[in-house]
Amino acid sequence: MVFRCQRDSWARQFTTRVVSCRAAELRPEGGGEPVHGFQVVLEDTILFPEGGGQPDDRGLIGDVPVLRVTRRGPEAVHFVPAALEPGAEVLLSLDWERRFDHMQQHSGQHLISAVAEQMFGFKTTSWELGRQRSVIELDTPVVTAEQVQALEESVNEKIRDRVPVTVRELAADDPEVETVRSRGLPDDHAGPVRVVDIEGIDSNLCCGTHVSNLSDLQVIKLLGVEKGKKNKTNLVFLVGNRVLKSVEQSHSTEKALTSLLKNGPGEHVEAVKRLQSSVKLLQKNNLNLLRDIAVLLARDFKSKPAPKQLFVLHRKEGDSEFMNIIANEIGTEETLLFLTVGDEKEAGLFLLAGPVEAVENLGPRVAELLGGKGAGKRGRFQGKAAKMSRRGEVQALLQEFISNQNPGA
Repeated sequence: MVFRCQRDSWARQFTTRVVSCRAAELRPEGGGEPVHGFQVVLEDTILFPEGGGQPDDRGLIGDVPVLRVTRRGPEAVHFVPAALEPGAEVLLSLDWERRFDHMQQHSGQHLISAVAEQMFGFKTTSWELGRQRSVIELDTPVVTAEQVQALEESVNEKIRDRVPVTVRELAADDPEVETVRSRGLPDDHAGPVRVVDIEGIDSNLCCGTHVSNLSDLQVIKLLGVEKGKKNKTNLVFLVGNRVLKSVEQSHSTEKALTSLLKNGPGEHVEAVKRLQSSVKLLQKNNLNLLRDIAVLLARDFKSKPAPKQLFVLHRKEGDSEFMNIIANEIGTEETLLFLTVGDEKEAGLFLLAGPVEAVENLGPRVAELLGGKGAGKRGRFQGKAAKMSRRGEVQALLQEFISNQNPGA
């Protein structure tokens, strides 16, 4: 069946009747618990069911939102949260912003695929209409920057030429079907075959919704290429309103950077490079200072007349290297060390070092108390801690262990 949405992609409202309604569940696209609702079949629909690489439409049946539209053989199945009475006359209303976006991206894909094949012999093997950007998979291992630029110039020239786009229907057994560009029909296809013609440029079997003139696309921006599957290349693109939104977002970012960096857009890159160099130098100096602090702390502890059997230290700034330097300087043959770094209210790192047998016994218990995970060998157990505020409990555990080891102390 060819639906009303396929015969008239521009229809925004349509009156029809409910054929059937049955209870069903919908699994959200992002995962999670199923949504309970109803599958509704109408006599006809202006809401496109997903297919041909194009996502489904959204809209209303009366005042009931349509959460998903899928194709089941010759039927379009609308998932709604409330039951509808079979036989009832209903008004369909289309989410036009979503639909027109899909029309622009889909017709844009047809144009890009046709011109890429004409200019360079690159055949399209698949495509994806994404939420932020769309991707065409080309049957070639390499697409050069020069080819991308030439392709972009060519498709935009055809948009300016205001080339008509028409849709016609053929019987599935019509010999002409074999001459039209296609990646094949679904196994459960029923009814006539739709052919989308871009005058003088392309004829392609397609079930999707399309613009009526290339000028409706406004503009195409090829964002570049990415490595695809074996011997294939992914061409990333935006069409129409998505290009305008991308320019708006880029301009907002440019204004923000101009304010932060105190220079013009042409100087942003060099300014960021200078900042990165400064940050790297500061980080290097900071690491050197932390190493010096670690050595001084360890030597101060060792210089005491009668060093304790337990050394405990927490520092907000630091890393694993900082803790291990302290452990190396103090030595772990006789002293048990419990070191932590990080913000008390957030996750951090810990190190338990000391006699091998003691660390093997206490390490997992320390990690459990700190709500973290760790691993160890040769007298050191270290890992991440989620509950830094429980360091006091760990210290009490270690003090109790030492007391039990030296009952007479």
